[in-house]
Amino acid sequence: MFLTLNHQKLDIYSISKEFVFECYQLTLTFPAEEKFGMISQIRRAALSMHLNIAEGASRKSVAERRRYYEIARGSLIEIDAALDIANVLDYLKNYNLVPIGEKMIRCFKLLTGLMK
Repeated sequence: MFLTLNHQKLDIYSISKEFVFECYQLTLTFPAEEKFGMISQIRRAALSMHLNIAEGASRKSVAERRRYYEIARGSLIEIDAALDIANVLDYLKNYNLVPIGEKMIRCFKLLTGLMK
C-alpha cells in the first residue's frame, strides 16, 4: 500500500486481491454459526494466498519464490475444498459463483505458471 514494489506489478497480485474481496463477500452470506469455523478458515486462507504471493515475489532465489507460490496455491486449493463443503451444506445457493470461480481458476493458472 505504501511501498511500490515488484509484486504489485504482477497480474496474480491484482487478481488475488480481487479474489480475497470475493471470498469476504461470499462468506458474508454464510450462517452466523460459521463465524469461527468456515468463514474464518476461508478468509484466512484467501488472505494467506495473497500475502504469500507478495512475500514470494520479494525473494531472491527462484526456489524460494516457487515455495511461496506453492504455499499460495495450496491455500487456494484449501478454499476450493471449503467451498465444496459449503455447497453441500447449501450455503452457496443464493450467491452468483461465476465471478469467484473465474478468479479462482485464473489465480490457479497464474500461480502454476509462476512455479514453472
